[in-house]
Amino acid sequence: MTDVLRRGRASLAFGFLVQGVAFALLVTRIPAVQDRYGVSDALLPVFLAAVPILAGIGSVTTERLVKRVPPSRVLRWSQPVVLLALLGVGAGGHMAVLGVALAAFGLAVGALDASMNMLGVSLQRAYGRSIMLSFHAAYSLGGIVGASLAWVGAHWDLALWVSYLPVVLVLLPAALVGSRWYVDGGGEPASENAKGEQAPGGLKWLLPLCLVMTVAYIGDSTVSNWSAKYLQDVLGSSEQMATVPYNVYMVTTLLGRAIGDVGVRRFGAVAVVRAGALVAAVGFAVVAGASGAWVGMLGFTLLGLGLCVLVPQTFAAAGRRAFESGRPGASDAAVARLNVFNYVGFLIGSPLVGALGDAWSYRGAMLVPMVLVLVTLVYARSFAAQPDRYGGGHERARTADVGRGSDGL
Repeated sequence: MTDVLRRGRASLAFGFLVQGVAFALLVTRIPAVQDRYGVSDALLPVFLAAVPILAGIGSVTTERLVKRVPPSRVLRWSQPVVLLALLGVGAGGHMAVLGVALAAFGLAVGALDASMNMLGVSLQRAYGRSIMLSFHAAYSLGGIVGASLAWVGAHWDLALWVSYLPVVLVLLPAALVGSRWYVDGGGEPASENAKGEQAPGGLKWLLPLCLVMTVAYIGDSTVSNWSAKYLQDVLGSSEQMATVPYNVYMVTTLLGRAIGDVGVRRFGAVAVVRAGALVAAVGFAVVAGASGAWVGMLGFTLLGLGLCVLVPQTFAAAGRRAFESGRPGASDAAVARLNVFNYVGFLIGSPLVGALGDAWSYRGAMLVPMVLVLVTLVYARSFAAQPDRYGGGHERARTADVGRGSDGL
């Protein structure tokens, strides 16, 4: 069982990395996609909004699908669709092709995000200790790799399909081979994990976690969409320096997630989430009050270190609390529903900051996600291992989980 779990963890981490590469290759080449297909500035937001909306539909569909098939099978076949859809975006020549490719990408991404986090939650349960942040660290690493490959393609003025084809040719067969070692239910039989049962009384307890997920992605989309413009237009940096904050944010996100599991094991999820929310809030405050570009970059660095823990721990808390209901199948339903709010936050964040920036000021706009991320402090206790007993709940659940997993992992 030890070898099964280790191989399952490694193969799932690779799946997260592949997803990070694919998503970064798409979003960082949006201007090139727009030029290739002649998409107007007015029409571009429609295409961009359609992807997360369809991803939400894919996530909801996955909740129903895993009642009949194990999450590993959903992940195994959604990942190739994502990669092929990415290639379709790069190779198409007509607007209709772009629409079909982006629709396939969005639906498959929703299924992929939901299923890979289902597997991550169940593996963490089998391990008996926090490993969820390590999977999202692999995603962050993939994002850095994908963004770097996109930079190479843009620097050498390569056609999109030329940039995408080698990546797909390498990652698609590797992902299919790696999928052989996915583990459903953390080593439990797949049929037990695929019942799709819900916790007694429904999933109303999930609402605070859904709010935290939305807030986290509002913060993330603020950085990804507005950091360059903010540094250049508000803080007066050069165009070249304006590209630095997002790269710094990605690197600090990777570093924070790489070491975050240690913090969860030592201090518990509640303390880590509170610390992350406070650091992120300070980061937004520093950005809003920055006197120059270097101070602004310090703020974006703090944002990476703070926001990076919220999403993985929200998935982990949802899966753990559903499992504590006594019906393991509820975990998959909780993760699928929670994943929808990933896309809700993405849809809200960028337009919200843009509208406030135009109507008020971009400095003031940065204070809004700061206030929203502080809301996480109110709901931090939702991350406790046993929601009805906060004192020491993390350690009790951890001890119980170790008994279910394999020692020495």
